[in-house]
Amino acid sequence: MVVDDHPMWRESVARDLAEAGYEVVGTAGDGRTAVRVAAAARPVVAVVDLQLPDISGVEVTRHLAAADPPVRVLVLSASGEQQDVLEAVKAGATGYLLKSAAREEFLDAVRRTAEGDAVFTPGLAGLVLGEYRRLAAAPARADDGAPRLTDRETEVLRLVAKGLTYKQIAQRLVLSHRTVQNHVQNTLGKLQLHNRVELVRYAIEKGLDREAD
Repeated sequence: MVVDDHPMWRESVARDLAEAGYEVVGTAGDGRTAVRVAAAARPVVAVVDLQLPDISGVEVTRHLAAADPPVRVLVLSASGEQQDVLEAVKAGATGYLLKSAAREEFLDAVRRTAEGDAVFTPGLAGLVLGEYRRLAAAPARADDGAPRLTDRETEVLRLVAKGLTYKQIAQRLVLSHRTVQNHVQNTLGKLQLHNRVELVRYAIEKGLDREAD
């Protein structure tokens, strides 16, 4: 699904996706239409611009990420401002790509987003990780009664915190991509977390990103 208020840009992105073999189940030029269309079309991935004429792309992202099943949101924006990036990620965006990205980079980002990877324009990933660390420095919640993870779940969580993609984790641990995704989903359920953003914050709070390979 493609959400952008500029018709030519929206049509161009949808055409690129279709030519690459993706099924575009819907498009929208404003936020409220996007939320309504997504509820009916149930896309796996939504490519969302931040600047929309009614509700913001961040609000659209929040709605889509909270859907059942959740839609994976790849923000495609002209803005690389820190506040815009962090607000989108906190709302549940899986990735954030600048509109200056090349066509092949964009199509690769869509593919990786569909697989559950966090995808960012080079330079933005460090910004997001820095914010995770800042949040992790806040007073931690009590751990009384915290669920226990298996050794394998902990190992996968540590690699997620280090910024590895699911594919890279699968290669590192000699597992299938699906098995890695299952471990992540089980971990989210045990920890009562909702997305990869919260999972990375939890891992950094526990210092898992600093453990030696």
